[in-house]
Amino acid sequence: MTHRERFIKTLLCEEIGGRVPHFELVFFLTMEAFGKVHPCHRLYDQWNQMSYEEKKLHIDEIADIHIDIARRYDHSAIFVQSSLSGFENIRWLLETIREKSGDEYYLMMHGDPTWAIPDGDSMMDFAVQMLEEPEKLNEISERRVEEALDFAARLDANGHLLDGFALCSDYCFNVNPFFSPDQFDELIVPYLKKVIDEYRRMGYYTIKHTDGNIMPIVRQMAECKPDAIHSLDPQGNVNLRSVRELVGDQIALVGNVNCGLLQTGTDQECDADVMRSLREGMADGKGYIFSTSNCVYTGLPLARYERMWKLWREHGVYPEKWTER
Repeated sequence: MTHRERFIKTLLCEEIGGRVPHFELVFFLTMEAFGKVHPCHRLYDQWNQMSYEEKKLHIDEIADIHIDIARRYDHSAIFVQSSLSGFENIRWLLETIREKSGDEYYLMMHGDPTWAIPDGDSMMDFAVQMLEEPEKLNEISERRVEEALDFAARLDANGHLLDGFALCSDYCFNVNPFFSPDQFDELIVPYLKKVIDEYRRMGYYTIKHTDGNIMPIVRQMAECKPDAIHSLDPQGNVNLRSVRELVGDQIALVGNVNCGLLQTGTDQECDADVMRSLREGMADGKGYIFSTSNCVYTGLPLARYERMWKLWREHGVYPEKWTER
């Protein structure tokens, strides 16, 4: 099977045998790994002044960086990111990645229209509006869902360039969700469920991402029926096996390697956490994708990620029966 085929079968919670799929939502350490700035950090203020040839060189480089990450680190999926905007530019980038990599990798982009934790400048106003004017927030949510679905339909009309969407609105702090369970039901659930249902109707898969302590709302997230939940953050006291018990066996689980330990822990602590994640994730023999509990972010030592990656290469293979290592 290709990486893409193995990834999709895992999202469907089907047994695949062999190595557990691996990917990272974002791999920001491209300068250290490849000597190239990550596409998200590039500014294209003069894009409209560029010639076609210059634009094509930029598109080719962005595509190459995404593919180089996947090839070097055996990622099964590519989360496509850049600071380019505009439908035609995004379509061009996706077409280029497909042309260069064929159907080897599962391709996804951000596509979450639901509310996330607001930034510090707007948090107080948003909190007041949640209490006093929730209907206005829901009117905005309706529009945002329609815009997201229109974008997905346009991509689909251009040859189904994506396999799915990562729904990257963060709902939770490490201690608790920003939204109470009741607020989550009122402000998030109807729109999360609608966008997931409509993406699925179009043939797209969905991975719902949020950091932090998801435990008070994880059942509500699961009832919206995403294909997978990411990132199962240990720093938010999220236990992979507890999540599995709550969401059942038809939703794949992604992540759970402690990013905090990768950055500041000892080698022994990091190794133990990687092995714990593999052991707990692989216990069911299916429905598990190995990754960090966030992403490979700026400031995380590349050597630590590569240490984690080597342990996955060695131990992240489904045996006939998983045993304690």
